[in-house]
Amino acid sequence: MKPTTKIKILLVAVLTLFYTNTSSAQQKNTPEYDQGFRLGFGLNTGYATNDPYKLTLGADARLQYDLSKRYSFTLTTGFSNLFVSKSDGNDLGFIPAKAGFKAFIWNDEFYVMAEGGAAFPVTNNYNKTSLILAPSIGYATKYIDISLRYEQYSDFPRLISDGTYGKGVGQLGLRLAYGFKL
Repeated sequence: MKPTTKIKILLVAVLTLFYTNTSSAQQKNTPEYDQGFRLGFGLNTGYATNDPYKLTLGADARLQYDLSKRYSFTLTTGFSNLFVSKSDGNDLGFIPAKAGFKAFIWNDEFYVMAEGGAAFPVTNNYNKTSLILAPSIGYATKYIDISLRYEQYSDFPRLISDGTYGKGVGQLGLRLAYGFKL
């Protein structure tokens, strides 16, 4: 074998070895997101949009299952109270039970959420369960959650201007919560 042929074979072998040594499979640049549960405890306050109620106060517990970094399912319950503005009737305390869907829309911190469920009255001889619909917007970090929401209770009594009662009470509320990963 000629020396030039040996050099060519050696050169091809070195290039092949170099190429195979530096090539590798593509790797993901984004780390896997660990799905799991979060639990949060919140305090709520708000303003009722219909008479005879004015102020609302409550506390809640929210279980959240993260499907991904941006999307989550939620279950929320607690206790809320609608306070009457004057002596126009009785306060209305109830236990909400809501399921929802949360979607982070900006920087994995700002979100929109929609919840629906039932409100079970527990005070003042009122026993008609009401449908709850509640859209909200919020800001969440690893531990803190602040949200602004509107809740509509379809069957709770409201005072109409002629002094009679109709159905449907709304509330604009603020929620401050502390949450953590389970």
